Amino acid sequence: MSEDPGPGPALDRAGELAGEPDGFQRLWTPHRMAYIGGENKPADGAPGSGCPFCRAATLPDDEGLVVGRGPLTYALLNLYPYNSGHVLVCPYRHVADYTDLTPDEVAELGTTTRVAMRALRAAYAPQGFNLGINLGDVAGAGIAAHLHQHVVPRWRGDANFLPIVARTRALPEILADTRSRLAAAWARAAADEPAVQHDEGSPAC
Repeated sequence: MSEDPGPGPALDRAGELAGEPDGFQRLWTPHRMAYIGGENKPADGAPGSGCPFCRAATLPDDEGLVVGRGPLTYALLNLYPYNSGHVLVCPYRHVADYTDLTPDEVAELGTTTRVAMRALRAAYAPQGFNLGINLGDVAGAGIAAHLHQHVVPRWRGDANFLPIVARTRALPEILADTRSRLAAAWARAAADEPAVQHDEGSPAC
């Protein structure tokens, strides 16, 4: 019996199709399409209410799932988390490319990321983290128009069979409870971070 190459119809004669074996196995993740093609994805790169990150920054923290704020950057929960506590760190300013950030924004992006890690450690005791920024659609950014850094807490064995077999992620806590827990830990985590001096105030979207 031939091995299933991934989602979709079974291929009885896979050797007749394009492509050469390369020794890699494929982990198909169709659940990502809910984010990549979701309704919250802005139609263009313009700032304002069409951008979910610009919009979240203007809402009350509980409505926008915001867990912490700085003068130039803020952190909010991912609406489609890989794990419980999956945080996104964003500049308030609507900017797509890392090289277009001001020096102050670059510095505070790092500071806010460190605070997010401290808050997550205090609230959930993860064993590790994935940190990363996807720049551009081709790099996997679901919303490429507004730069955001992923902070994903990890635990040994957290990548179980459910995402692969059932296209389901097992998340033990609803987003509202996660936001409340992290927001409570944020103030303590931020107190451990040295203050950063900025030349400018918070820019708007």
